[in-house]
Amino acid sequence: MKKIAVPTKENLVDDHFGHCDAYTVFSINQQNQIEGAVIVPSPAGCGCKSNIASTLQQLGVTTMLAGNMGDGALNKLKSHGIDVLRGCSGNVRVVVENFISGKTVDSGIGCSHNHEGGEHSCNHGS
Repeated sequence: MKKIAVPTKENLVDDHFGHCDAYTVFSINQQNQIEGAVIVPSPAGCGCKSNIASTLQQLGVTTMLAGNMGDGALNKLKSHGIDVLRGCSGNVRVVVENFISGKTVDSGIGCSHNHEGGEHSCNHGS
């Protein structure tokens, strides 16, 4: 079973990874369907300085679908075996459904502190 985490605030992708309310961890079955989801409360402190990477790793998370994040958080997650795709926004379930359908690509853009949200669910490849 594959596990995907999404920084969450009010059922939407939180645009600032390190300050989100919680992480929604989706379980994906062999048929590439969402089988379930659990909410993991965000630890105190900035994402890159907290224990969230090791917590998510212990839960079996291998992918993070995020809005924006700085290089420190990106490197911390990668060092714990978690691939990160940035540039996601919108409803967390729709974001995960787009990812498992192969419609998601990493924006390649780190945190710029200019967070303007959109209605799209993630950057899509051409």
